[in-house]
Amino acid sequence: MNSYDLVTQSQPTFYFIGVTTASSSIMRVFPLWMKALGRPDVQIVGVDCKIHDAPAVYRSVVEHIRRDPLSLGALVTTHKIDLLAAARDLFDDLDPYARLTHEVSSISKRGERLRGHAKDPISAGKSIDAILEPGYFRQTGADVLCYGAGGAGTAIALHFMGKTSAADRPRQLTLTDCRPDRLEEIISLTSELRPQFAVHTAATREQGISDRLLEQLPERSLVINATGMGKDTPGSPISDAAVFPRNCIVWELNYRGELDFMQQASAQRDDRGLRIEDGWLYFLHGWTQVIAEVLDVPIEGAVFVELAAIAAQTRGK
Repeated sequence: MNSYDLVTQSQPTFYFIGVTTASSSIMRVFPLWMKALGRPDVQIVGVDCKIHDAPAVYRSVVEHIRRDPLSLGALVTTHKIDLLAAARDLFDDLDPYARLTHEVSSISKRGERLRGHAKDPISAGKSIDAILEPGYFRQTGADVLCYGAGGAGTAIALHFMGKTSAADRPRQLTLTDCRPDRLEEIISLTSELRPQFAVHTAATREQGISDRLLEQLPERSLVINATGMGKDTPGSPISDAAVFPRNCIVWELNYRGELDFMQQASAQRDDRGLRIEDGWLYFLHGWTQVIAEVLDVPIEGAVFVELAAIAAQTRGK
């Protein structure tokens, strides 16, 4: 449904605010998870908004969740920054990450209060820690290149900025984007938090910049597609002529869609010795973090493992 179709539901409802929600695996997984968590009465309803939709659209969604007693909350993808910019005054509480990054990925309620959380730094961090062994950067001297400085890119930067051990921090982190305002936000964040490693930004409006940044990386670096390209929008942040560094780790944050970036990496996997990860684990952590917040139930340890196993059974169906 689009955001203007929201109506009061007849049962407790968890909303999924995205772009193409019907094709997400969560629509199959969510009912199974609710059964496992003892909440089979909770349904999921997708809300599709245009990328950078009108502020009135975002406000209508948040206002509905706020006033409808059977609306439990929501997970927000793609629209995290735009939604909060349009509806900030409707929230009673924002967590520190939401205030710092000016975005919300989780909308929940506690009594009469509407709450917004930015869960991506936690979700991204759990995913990165599963991909990289402890001390990876000290062992390799690798850098990180993240295409995309929106919500996911900012979350990744915050995760590395929060690392207490130098062995787990890159020598250099570069974030790219075609929007100057997003790069300015990263610069402001860096100035405020003063990370103990170099943070660079690069505008990618000019053709070829993304390819050159990739080819200048040292071996074994971590290269991330956090642009949404290949799922929410067509294409890839790099050209087919781009060459990945040898033995690098390629992390595609999407797990569905055309996945052009991942296909480009796959074509060089054997020749360049690439290790390629998709966004499935990020999907699991992202959803379970928000569901835990909305339903006010802990999802960690054995419970997370159980939910991950349930989701794995539906993958590809």
